[in-house]
Amino acid sequence: MEFIKKLFRPSDKHKGVFPIQVYVLKLFFLLMFLFAGKDSWTELITHDGEWNAEIAIAWCSIAAYTTLSVLGVFHTLRMLPIMLFMFLYKGLWLFFVAYPLWKNGTLTGNEAEDWVPVFMLIIVPIIFTPWKYVFETYVLGKD
Repeated sequence: MEFIKKLFRPSDKHKGVFPIQVYVLKLFFLLMFLFAGKDSWTELITHDGEWNAEIAIAWCSIAAYTTLSVLGVFHTLRMLPIMLFMFLYKGLWLFFVAYPLWKNGTLTGNEAEDWVPVFMLIIVPIIFTPWKYVFETYVLGKD
């Protein structure tokens, strides 16, 4: 029971962040690396023929950030900008791509429909992100 209580107390080891937040973020960094990393690197390595430049940029960007996300498993708070990048690009996609399709009644049956549940999962790490730490460290520049 004491272990569970410690998960919900600010920790000196984690710069005043609750350990539960760090562990959930570690899990999402690992999931990013395992799933999106696997897909992106598989696409890059096995692609045949000439690339569409925009599609290649997208796959390379995904491969880069998901590869860096493995560092977030070990250095979770230091690598939060990778998580913030994910929140931003998925949030932008939901707002500018999925929402208009949904609003117009054309999301169902569209290829974007399959991505919505995957992208909506960002709500979990958003909830567990230590926003005070993010603000103080990455906005105000405090160490």
